[in-house]
Amino acid sequence: MNYHFAQVNIAKARYPLEDPRMADFVNNTNQINAIAEKSPGFIWRWVEEPQSDAAEVFGDPALVVNMSIWESREALMEFTYHSPHVEIYKRKNEWFEKLNSAHMVCFYTKESEITLQEAKRHLDYLNKMGETPLAFSFRSSFSANDAEKYLTNKSIRL
Repeated sequence: MNYHFAQVNIAKARYPLEDPRMADFVNNTNQINAIAEKSPGFIWRWVEEPQSDAAEVFGDPALVVNMSIWESREALMEFTYHSPHVEIYKRKNEWFEKLNSAHMVCFYTKESEITLQEAKRHLDYLNKMGETPLAFSFRSSFSANDAEKYLTNKSIRL
C-alpha cells in the first residue's frame, strides 16, 4: 500500500469568526476548499463541523484546524503556493496570532482520512522531538521511505 502525505495546521483566531475583521478569511474559506478539492493530488480534507470537536481535542476554542491528505508533498506544495490559496495565506497575520509552538505538521499515512486525535499526536511529537520523518514541516523533505525506515529502527509510539 502506498503512503499519502498528510498535513495538519492550526491557527489561533485573533477575533471570533463572526467578527467583521475575520470576514475576508471566512468568506474565502469555501472557495479555497473547493480549489483544494479539485487540485491534482488531493485525496481528503477534514470538514470542520463541528469545530467544537477541534476545541475539545486541542484545548482552545479559538483554534481553527485544517487537515488534508494528498498524494504527495509536491501536490500539496503546488496547491499551497501556486493557486489562489497563496493570496489568502499571505494575509494570515491579519486574522491569526503567532503561536509559540509548531502550528503545522506533515507526516505520511496509509489512511485516506485522519482523526483530530492523530493530528494532535503528530503535532505534539513535532513540538517535543523536533523534525523527524514521523512529524515535520515544509522545511524538511522526508520521504515515506524515510518514515518507514525510522519506524523500523526505533521503537516509537505516537
